[in-house]
Amino acid sequence: MIAFEPINIPHAAKLRAQDFLLLNDAGAFADYAKSELIEGEIWVMNSVYSRHAGATAELVMALGFAAKAVRPDLKLYTPLSVNLSDNSLPEPDIAVCEPHAAGPMPLAKVKLLIEVSDTTLDIDLGRKLRLYAGAGVPEYWIIDLNENRALLHMTPVDGDYAEQIDVPFGEPLHSSTIMGLNVETSGLM
Repeated sequence: MIAFEPINIPHAAKLRAQDFLLLNDAGAFADYAKSELIEGEIWVMNSVYSRHAGATAELVMALGFAAKAVRPDLKLYTPLSVNLSDNSLPEPDIAVCEPHAAGPMPLAKVKLLIEVSDTTLDIDLGRKLRLYAGAGVPEYWIIDLNENRALLHMTPVDGDYAEQIDVPFGEPLHSSTIMGLNVETSGLM
């Protein structure tokens, strides 16, 4: 009988969500502003500055009132770790979800994820869009502060979104998955 030796080829090791959470609980990321696990890789995010923070706060207030009016059972979280898969725990800027008691938010409870973009637009329109669509997040909004617009993505199909609507600031945002949810954007300008 011939014995085969495994071939040792250097390769990147992907971190699992459960390992990331253990490292986080042990304080491994305490010196960083924000860390996420994206497809097994640890991503350290930029510090948040005034325009991003202000737009996020404005959107949270408007979205919170609008969501309560149409679906009092929904909760707004900012930021929040969302368990998309065994190796992805992103932290969108805002999440609209059904309530969950503890730990990362399960994908099944997610209704809408929002990223506020000033320096991260390429990532939010690229890797994160594919990640969210591939996991089946029903609706994903990108608030593009550089172009004063919101990009609404709906209907995840095969790792992409079948529909995208470009809404300039000043016009309301209408959710396609949360009936009756409309959000004013004039405060984002």
